[in-house]
Amino acid sequence: MALKASPSGIGSCSELVFTCENGRQYPLCPIAVSIDGDVVTASLHTGRSGGVHVRLVPMGVGYRYAGPGVWVDGFGGNALLNFGKHSQIACTIENY
Repeated sequence: MALKASPSGIGSCSELVFTCENGRQYPLCPIAVSIDGDVVTASLHTGRSGGVHVRLVPMGVGYRYAGPGVWVDGFGGNALLNFGKHSQIACTIENY
């Protein structure tokens, strides 16, 4: 299971936005979407300069998008955003 985006969502940062318990929002901007509409690679905007390139990691249940120093584990509209091993934030996805 992966996050879904329409082909027109490629390059758009408004379709998938993580709203987290720390009061911040983190847009996930699709770069590549499969034929089935699964987001395969994306840029996760964490407030640092530019975005972090993340890639879908196959999982049995749910989804994981991982990149340098950051990863997102989730199922449906609920996710945990991880900044390294010791910083985890609960999030939901707007409009999911």
